[in-house]
Amino acid sequence: MNKKIKTPSVDFLFEAILSLKTPEECYIFFEDICTINELLSLSQRFEVAKMLREHKTYLEIAEKTGASTATISRVNRSLNYGNDGYDMVFKRILNLEEPQKEDA
Repeated sequence: MNKKIKTPSVDFLFEAILSLKTPEECYIFFEDICTINELLSLSQRFEVAKMLREHKTYLEIAEKTGASTATISRVNRSLNYGNDGYDMVFKRILNLEEPQKEDA
């Protein structure tokens, strides 16, 4: 964890985010706390990460998301050399999307 971002203010922000229970609550909160461009940039990076994990090319990603090659490269660097945060979240999302197996 980067000690530069570990502050009481960031802890308080994360506590607030963790208190959100529905997508609607997320929209309400994030529309208040972020500009439209900030929120779209975050969602674009997340989409870029998803596409990189799917082995899409930079050209395919840029065309679909509108992300610059610099942004795609930065996300790719985080996927390869970061704290595995993207992987942690993608695994959880995929687990939620998998059908529950019934005991035989």
